[in-house]
Amino acid sequence: MTESVTAVPSDELLEWPKKDKRRLLHAVYRVGDLQRTIKFYTECLGMTLLRQRDIPEEKYSNAFLGFGSEESHFVVELTYNYGVDKYDIGTGFGHFAISSPDVYKLVEDIKAKGGTITREPGPVKGGTSIIAFVKDPDGYIFELIQRSSPEPLCQVMLRVGDLERSIKFYEKALGMRVVKKVDRPEQKYSIAMLGYAEEHETTVLELTYNYGVTEYTKGNAYAQVAIGTDDVYKSAEVVSKITEELGGKITREPGPIPGLNTKITSFLDPDGWKTVLVDNEDFLKELGK
Repeated sequence: MTESVTAVPSDELLEWPKKDKRRLLHAVYRVGDLQRTIKFYTECLGMTLLRQRDIPEEKYSNAFLGFGSEESHFVVELTYNYGVDKYDIGTGFGHFAISSPDVYKLVEDIKAKGGTITREPGPVKGGTSIIAFVKDPDGYIFELIQRSSPEPLCQVMLRVGDLERSIKFYEKALGMRVVKKVDRPEQKYSIAMLGYAEEHETTVLELTYNYGVTEYTKGNAYAQVAIGTDDVYKSAEVVSKITEELGGKITREPGPIPGLNTKITSFLDPDGWKTVLVDNEDFLKELGK
C-alpha cells in the first residue's frame, strides 16, 4: 500500500522569482483626454511619446510614454476609453515619482506651461532630499525628486493596510527585495521601497502604511503595474502558492492574450492592487524586436 503524500511547493519553485529575469515594465492607468495628457507629459514633465494605438472595435486608445526605450526603461501606459472623461483615483493610490538633477528648474518649467504645483520644491521634513509635487490634468500626483538616475520614472507609491504582510508578499511572490524602509512615528506612517535593484538605479514600489488605516478605496483610474518574467506559468504557480499563505488571488490564469499571443498572468495582492506578469520574449516581439 502506497502512502499518500501531501503536495508541498518545492524549494526550487519558491526560489524561482529570485532567479527569474524580472523588471518593472510599465504602469497602466486611465485618463480622460489622451492628447491633453500626452501634451502635459511631453511638454511639462519631459517624457517622450514612444508609441500609440487606437482599438476602435474595443472602444479605447492607449499611449506609452517615458524617458527611454521600453526595452530598458519603465514607462507609463495611458488608456483612454471612448466617451469617458473622468475617473475616481480613490484614496489608496499615492503618486508616481520622477527624478531630476534640478527640481527647482523643472518646477519653473512646469509653472511656465501652466502646470499645477501642489508642493513647492524644498527639503523633505527632517531630511535633506529636495522634492516637489505636481498634479497632472486628471489629478494624478507626481513627486519630483532631486537626484540623477538612469531611470527617471522611479517610483509608484501605493498605500497598504499591513506593511509587513505586503513586504512578505512582494518578496515571496515577485522576488523583490526591500531597498529602503523608513518609520516616521511623529507623522504616523511607515514606508518600504521594494524593487529589483537599488532605489537610485531602478524603478521601485513605494508601499506606505498610515498608522491605524487598514483599508482604502481603489477607484477606477489606476489599473496595474506590469513586470517581465521568463516563465509566466512558473511565476503564476509561485503567486498562487503565496496567495494561499498571505492573501490576494490570481485574476487571469497564465496563457496567451487572444489576437496578440503575448503570454501573461495577472493577480491581486492582499490589498487588491493588481500586477500583470508578461513574458519577456513576447514583450520584445510586441515592440518589434
